[in-house]
Amino acid sequence: MRTASWFLYLLECRDGSYYAGISTDVEARFQAHRAGKGARYTRAHPPLRILASRPYADRSAASRAEWQIKQLPRERKLAWLERQED
Repeated sequence: MRTASWFLYLLECRDGSYYAGISTDVEARFQAHRAGKGARYTRAHPPLRILASRPYADRSAASRAEWQIKQLPRERKLAWLERQED
């Protein structure tokens, strides 16, 4: 049985802020955020688009990466996600 890959994703919100999260299906999660069924933050700051996503082998690795990206200043978040190496 194949385990689902997890993804770290970065959204741009209507007010220009970024939101980072993890999911096994980024597009479905984005649609949930847009419908107001996602995180509390995205209910208050509706997302406009997916800026980037990056695959991880498992939920644990994706969660660690999510914590790391949330520690970065806004201007470094997108560059960190787009970086190819770990």
